[in-house]
Amino acid sequence: MIKLHNYFRSSASFRVRIALNLKGLDYEYIPVHIARGEHKTGPFAALSADTLVPLMEDGDIRLSQSMAIIEYLDETHPEPALLPSEPLARAKVRALSQTIACEIHPLNNLRVLKYLVRDLKADDAAKNDWYRHWVREGMLAFEKQLEASPAGVYCWGHTPTLADCCLVPQIFNGQRFDCDFSGLPRSMAAFEACMQLEAFQAAQPSRCPDAE
Repeated sequence: MIKLHNYFRSSASFRVRIALNLKGLDYEYIPVHIARGEHKTGPFAALSADTLVPLMEDGDIRLSQSMAIIEYLDETHPEPALLPSEPLARAKVRALSQTIACEIHPLNNLRVLKYLVRDLKADDAAKNDWYRHWVREGMLAFEKQLEASPAGVYCWGHTPTLADCCLVPQIFNGQRFDCDFSGLPRSMAAFEACMQLEAFQAAQPSRCPDAE
């Protein structure tokens, strides 16, 4: 059985949980408490080269980085597909996904926020302003890409894709920080459509065994 080392609040872990659920793949949930530093010590640090979650084990295979994991799952378990078959459409969905995974998320993950407070002496208000600013900037860019995309129920078309696997965790995280999601009709409509599906509901942080 697949093993997924992850943390309930990690948006990258959340992405992979969604993908596994959409594929109907059973997996063993192995919690790694990032806020307590469990990723830096003990058994997990010996497994993971970058000491980041998620980390997926599938037999002898060990993979880190959520986007790589999801694309691997999509290639080895092709139904339902999380990327379109047509090359340009695939590129467009990857661009949407990377707007979140490569532009918003790296600026706002826990280690960056801790560095702002611990090393740069930012107070909570400044840290939260930083978070909200980069979420808003990134989501405005995401919305513009959706506006230029074909109409559909989800981020691309009428079935969930990699882009939806990235969008939903970002909205969840942003809501924790009271981010402004106004004026993003396509993004929020896709989010609401996703949350009607059990694959997304079951993956959310409150449903995780290590939820606090």
